[in-house]
Amino acid sequence: MFDYINIIFLEVYKILFLLVPVLTAVAMVVWLDRRVWAFVQKRRGPNVVGPFGLLQSLADALKYLFKEIIIPASANKIIFILAPIVTMTLALIAWAVIPFGKNFVIADINVGILYLFAVSSLGVYGIIMGGWASNSKYPFLGAIRSAAQMVSYEVSIGVIIINVLLCVGSLNLSDIVMAQEKIWFIIPLFPMFVIFFISALAETNRPPFDLPEAEAELVAGYQTEYSGMMYAMFWLGEYANILLMCAMGSILFLGGWISPIDSYPFNLIPPAIWFIFKILLLFILFALVKAIVPRYRYDQLMKLGWKIFLPFSLIWVVLTAGFLLYFDLLPKV
Repeated sequence: MFDYINIIFLEVYKILFLLVPVLTAVAMVVWLDRRVWAFVQKRRGPNVVGPFGLLQSLADALKYLFKEIIIPASANKIIFILAPIVTMTLALIAWAVIPFGKNFVIADINVGILYLFAVSSLGVYGIIMGGWASNSKYPFLGAIRSAAQMVSYEVSIGVIIINVLLCVGSLNLSDIVMAQEKIWFIIPLFPMFVIFFISALAETNRPPFDLPEAEAELVAGYQTEYSGMMYAMFWLGEYANILLMCAMGSILFLGGWISPIDSYPFNLIPPAIWFIFKILLLFILFALVKAIVPRYRYDQLMKLGWKIFLPFSLIWVVLTAGFLLYFDLLPKV
């Protein structure tokens, strides 16, 4: 009996040990996003609340916490309330398989990348539920756009992942990182990294692909009717997803927790710090894109996904497989 209780306590402790830093990171990342945006536009950004404005995100969260939650009279109340919960939960449970170091992971499952792909694909349900349950035309249009966009770009992300798997021969995320000890996959698979990065922008509804919440046309897209903590949960889920995509990019192409130079003083830095540093580097790229690229038109967005990225990544899979087979470099399983 006590053994079971111990196991439960240990698992809960592990989960909290992961969730608390992830939620803190989400708050800090919102601050970083705004600072990068301000830097590009030669402004100062958030700089009043706390040192360097670091507590601005906390102030925003408290503001949302004390705001009234308004549920529209015509809305489908149960689904309306469930939508932000689904979005946030799915964004957070994906972190269970992310390895921050060797054996430093909650669930080291042998189909880790498949689990990540499945959970990130389910994220669209929260948005569809929110848009449909609001019973208003703007949220509904935003949800339809979001569903089409996320499904379109998931296809090319899936094909890009196949490229990496061909080089590794395993679906385990730790194995994918360990396979990059000699050379990071960003070097041989650089075009795939670029496509992955752009597809990740589309997958997380970030500019220049923020069509589902295009302020000029759809007010705030699927979030239009939300207020208070429910709006904040959508916002948390969105940024947790962005960080997840940065973590995926870092694991698949940037060698995860592996130090770039395997010699003194670099190998003194803990692996988890390297991993976090790479996630932040990718996030800064996300923020820069938001500041410097104008929004795409919807037909251009679909054309890019289906007519350019998908055929190119399929051709690259064939080239990768051919190269590995010809030089007898296929992983021995």
